[in-house]
Amino acid sequence: MKALIIVDMQNDFVEGGALAVKGGKELVPLINKLQTRFDLVVATQDWHPASHGSLADNHVDKKPGDVVDLGGIPHHLWPAHCVQDTLGADFVAGLDREKWAAVFQKGTDPEVDSYSGFFDNGKRHATGLGEFLKKWSVTEVYVLGLATDYCVKFTALDAVALGFKTTLIEDASRGVDLHPGDVQKAISEMRQAGVTIKQAADLLN
Repeated sequence: MKALIIVDMQNDFVEGGALAVKGGKELVPLINKLQTRFDLVVATQDWHPASHGSLADNHVDKKPGDVVDLGGIPHHLWPAHCVQDTLGADFVAGLDREKWAAVFQKGTDPEVDSYSGFFDNGKRHATGLGEFLKKWSVTEVYVLGLATDYCVKFTALDAVALGFKTTLIEDASRGVDLHPGDVQKAISEMRQAGVTIKQAADLLN
């Protein structure tokens, strides 16, 4: 079975949000169309406690972009975003959720961040997504959403590592590009790891 993984299509990651990715909102109609091509659709949701160590506000004399040790891993600090039970953590308006079989929340441990939809960054805890897909006899996953060079990339890389045939839907994703070229580097990294790169039209036509 094939499954679609929609990564972090949340208010804080689109225009007007705390950590906006340019072009994020415009993905909604395309993602809704793509969902119709899959029997199983799941989503991931960044879900930080307010005290999360990845948020710059929780560090004295630190600002977004500074690097700290978080759970033994060097980590970029971000503006406060996707805090539990806030509007910013909710999914973008207009996103069709009727087909979603489950939502997997990540970033819930204040001591370590979780870019991937499968594991935290230290690979200490699983979100349950991998087990869920295997329970449904999924062998192939398609990944899209926000952001290409962070949560989408790490979700795709973990999917490959877990043995799923994995495809990135490139034009149904948008990247941060914190440093120019980050998005293309992320796509190259995914391709080298065995991720197939496709466009939405490859599935819709």
